[in-house]
Amino acid sequence: LVLVVMADKTEMRRLEEVRRDFVANISHELKTPIGAVTLLAEALQQAADDPDTVRHFAERLSDEAARLSTLTREIIDLSRLQAEEGLEPFELLDINDVVAAAVDHNQVTAKAKGLEIVFGGDANATVKGDSNRLVMAISNLITNAITYSVPPGRIGIGITRSAQFVEIAVSDNGIGMTPEETERVFERFYRTDQARSRSTGGTGLGLSIVKHIVNHHGGDIKVWSRPNRGSTFTLRFPYAPAVGESIKEKEKVA
Repeated sequence: LVLVVMADKTEMRRLEEVRRDFVANISHELKTPIGAVTLLAEALQQAADDPDTVRHFAERLSDEAARLSTLTREIIDLSRLQAEEGLEPFELLDINDVVAAAVDHNQVTAKAKGLEIVFGGDANATVKGDSNRLVMAISNLITNAITYSVPPGRIGIGITRSAQFVEIAVSDNGIGMTPEETERVFERFYRTDQARSRSTGGTGLGLSIVKHIVNHHGGDIKVWSRPNRGSTFTLRFPYAPAVGESIKEKEKVA
């Protein structure tokens, strides 16, 4: 007798490649803040007798520590999403409430930079999802818009729904991107402007996290952007009608 055993290892190999690539990227990204913290600590020791210099280096040290903390948190979030973990059981959500929470998280930062956040749209735009993760996704888009907008300016968030989908569009009048950059913008650790991202504390993980969250909710994301004309990121999710909503009411929206 001959026993033939066949196993498809395609997914296993893909996951292994993703893991190796992810670890390599993390190692590279962590070197910068860790190296900066080490150098600043040494500088503080040497400048112990100069209060002004100590204060300057202490502020720099706090900035790098915050950057390292943000990077670590986003790495953990992304790794959980890639492993399809960390999502709460889905529930019916009003997307207006989700957007309002995301706006509230970013309002202080926007005002400090001289930017205004405005949003509006259709009522009763409901989806099934994890509230915390959806707030994170939209908040990341708003944070990205704030980072690359030039004051004074406005960040607009619009909500529309049809019989099948709910769409959330986040628009800014910032520096924009080239077509080549828009094709890569959702890659992990990718930055459209390396030097500027370093100065603003960007990790290059925010949009990748957004894409994973959207995918886990059965949605999709697209981006329109032009240099010096701004960018618009549009999230689309399956529409989940509230309990008791009639078919005729859905057809009116269509």
